[in-house]
Amino acid sequence: MRYLTLPVTLAAAMTIAGCAEGTTASRTATGAAAGAAAGALIGSTSANAGRGALIGAGVGAAGGYLYDQHEKEKERQEAWESYQYYR
Repeated sequence: MRYLTLPVTLAAAMTIAGCAEGTTASRTATGAAAGAAAGALIGSTSANAGRGALIGAGVGAAGGYLYDQHEKEKERQEAWESYQYYR
């Protein structure tokens, strides 16, 4: 069972990332999947791959969401500057 934890966690993370629609959901899910994979790898060194994957998924999802909000703010700023230029 111990040897199945990492592959199952990675498969679940990839499935979640693949089901995301839209920019925000996609970036959040991608962050969660990457975080879960990294957390599982780090956690497997101390025989806590599941716990590491859960923590990593939470941190990754938060990071993906924050990155998405940052990108959207840049897009809004660029649109505003473009509007001001052609006005």
